[in-house]
This record gives sequence, C-alpha cells and structure tokens, in this order.
Amino acid sequence: MSSSSHATPANESKAKSVFRVVSGNFLEMYDFMVYGYYASAIAKTYFPSGNEFASLMLALSVFGAGFLMRPIGAIVLGAYIDHHGRRKGLILTLTMMAIGTLLVAVIPGYATIGVLAPIIVLAGRLLQGFSAGVELGGVSVYLSEIATKGNKGFYCSWQSGSQQVAVVFAALIGVVMSRILPPDQMTAWGWRVPFIIGCLIVPFLFIIRRSLQETDEFLARKHRPSMSEIMKSMASNWGIVLAGMGMVIMTTVSFYMITAYTPTFGKEVLKLSSIDTLVVTVFVGLSNLVWLPLSGAVSDRVGRRPVLLFFTILTILTSYPAVQWLVADPSFLRLLGVELWLSFLYGSYNGAMVVALTEVMPVEVRTTGFSLAYSLATTIGGFTPAISTYLIHATGNKAAPGVWMGLAAICGLIATLVLYRSTEARNQYKTA
Repeated sequence: MSSSSHATPANESKAKSVFRVVSGNFLEMYDFMVYGYYASAIAKTYFPSGNEFASLMLALSVFGAGFLMRPIGAIVLGAYIDHHGRRKGLILTLTMMAIGTLLVAVIPGYATIGVLAPIIVLAGRLLQGFSAGVELGGVSVYLSEIATKGNKGFYCSWQSGSQQVAVVFAALIGVVMSRILPPDQMTAWGWRVPFIIGCLIVPFLFIIRRSLQETDEFLARKHRPSMSEIMKSMASNWGIVLAGMGMVIMTTVSFYMITAYTPTFGKEVLKLSSIDTLVVTVFVGLSNLVWLPLSGAVSDRVGRRPVLLFFTILTILTSYPAVQWLVADPSFLRLLGVELWLSFLYGSYNGAMVVALTEVMPVEVRTTGFSLAYSLATTIGGFTPAISTYLIHATGNKAAPGVWMGLAAICGLIATLVLYRSTEARNQYKTA
C-alpha cells in the first residue's frame, strides 16, 4: 500500500504524528493571537485617527476581516486536500500563513507609506484567513483518521491543544516585552517583535511538516472526489454544515473572547496593566490545555451529546453573571478567576465538539465539510473583539461581552439538539 516515501502513521510513533500535524496549527493561532494582543498598538501604527475608539475598531475589524476569507479557503483548499491528500494541503496552508505573517510584521506604518500601510496589512490578514480556512479542518481530520480505536475525542482535542500552546507562547513573549520596554516603545515598534519571532519559527515548522505522512484511510480510498463532486456533496449536506456551524459558533466566540480579546478588554475597559492581562492570558492558555484533552477523553467514554449539552447550558447560565461580577470591581484576581471559569466552559465544550464535527461529515468530503462549517462560524466568532468593543460602547454596559458569549452558547445548544434529534443521528455520531 505504501512506499518508503509514503510510510503511514501506523508505522511511526503516534505522538510524533500528532506533533507533526499540529505544528503548523501552532503558527496559525500564534499569528492570530499576536494581532489580537497588540490591537491597540497596531491601531496607532496603521489606522491613525483623532478618535481612539474609531482607530481601535478599524484595527479589530481588520482582525475580523481575516475570518471572512475562511469560508472561501475552506472550499478551495478543502477540496484540494480531499482530492490530493492531507499532507500536501497542510504544507500549502503553512506556506500561505507564513507569507501573511511576514506582511504584517515588516510593513512600515501609516506615517511612512500612507494609505498603502493599512491596505497591505489587510491583504496579509486576508491571506492568513484564506489559509486558516482549511488549516483547522485539515488538522482535525488528519488526527481523527490516525486515532486509535475509541480515542478519537482525545486525539482530535490536540488540534485545539496546539492553539493553547500558541496562546501561552504569544502571551509570555508579551509579558517579557512589557517588562523590558516602556509603553511608548512598545507602541512605536516593540509590538513587531512577536510577529518577527513568528516568522523566524517558520523554517523549523516547514521541516517538521514536510516529514508528515499521509493517513492510511486516505491512501486506502479508491475514489478521490473532483471539485464538482465535492460541491454537489456540500449542496446535498447543507443542513449538516449549517448545524455544524452552530456548534462551532460557541467555540469561536468563547475562544476569542478569553484569549485574543482579554488583553484589550483588561487594558481598555477594566483599566488594568498590560502585564496583568497578559499573565491572565498565559493562565487561560494553560487551563485550556488541561480541559481540552480531558473533555475529549470523557466524550470518548460517555458520548459527545451529554458533554455538549451540559456545557452549553452551563455557559448560558453563568457567562454574563461572571463577567458582571468582574466589572463590578475589576482586579487582577477577579479577572483571573472569571477567565479561568470561562476557560473551563470553553475547553470542556470544545474537546467534544471538534471530534463530533469530524464524525458527522461524509467521509469523501470530510475536510471540506468540517472546514466550511468551522469557517462560516469564525466569520461571526472572529469578530468577537470588535463586537464586544461595540456592545460596550453602544450600551455602556462593560459586561456586555458576557451576553455575547451566552448567545453563542444558545446557538451551540440548538445545533447540538438538531444534530442529535434522532436515534439514527446519534448512531452516526457514535464513537468508532
């Protein structure tokens, strides 16, 4: 079945296979997080305005714009992966992500090249979004296909787990930079350093990912669907894609709220120090890294549905009261406590959600279907920093982001009920 150049993951350590496939996922999330962490500095560099709120909103909107490209990337690159293989597609996505990161890292500011600066930064973000549209799906499908029997949830959880490593790494760099440089230098040029570090990591990630092997399941497949066949399958399964999108909305809103938005929320709304908010973000990433694989393993034992229902309901009941308690008397300890609670909700839900989404998609278009559902959801969830900023500005309620997270949980609850509405559907999701 396989030659020396196509040795399958069954012939090597499963841990090594997992590490190779999630390595590029780390870079994808690292770049997205760094942009969110330094949104205030990026706003001043590329989107200067006499109105600080307008400047920040422009920067956060460009952050969100990357997510608008994800559905296109999901279809185009997802079809490429479903036809040509997991390995080739994941190397291609890493290349695109690296180029987008480089553009954001080195482009001079508005004061130097004028309107070209925000245009080029937007182009870099759109390229990152196009690549990311299939990165998560490609990684999740690969992990599900190499998983040992009865452990798909645990394996798939490491897709999100690698993102948490990126969150912690990016936040730690931010903490160190904030200790070394005064605020004015961080705003002037220091924010570029984390982006440059991301660029320096790229060559090592290429070496790691180039050694990635194709999955046995893909190699054994006799038929490789064409783009037209994939489009027909997506059209006939649009209900599953939309329901999957509903599940992912809960994930994306909660994730970007507790990671990318935390430094901006802590600094601009709660008036806490940058170091405090970045330290909290480090702990959030570590907390996520604990709950994600634990929840994936639990869902392997008790099923996806009970885990998904329990944590969507718990999020609906507690997200707003928790944030309201925080803004009533902002402090480092309160921010830490609330963020760790929201991390518990996110990690426990997402650990079961990712594998459930891989299980529902038709096998021949698994990557495209997963990626499209995920990407459609991120076009909403990715704007969480901007939406939260706007809600606070429009309502005057600093706890408004908690309402947004609760609404996302309602979407997750409804989607879960729809996908598991019959015995046949429950059997379809049953762990292999």
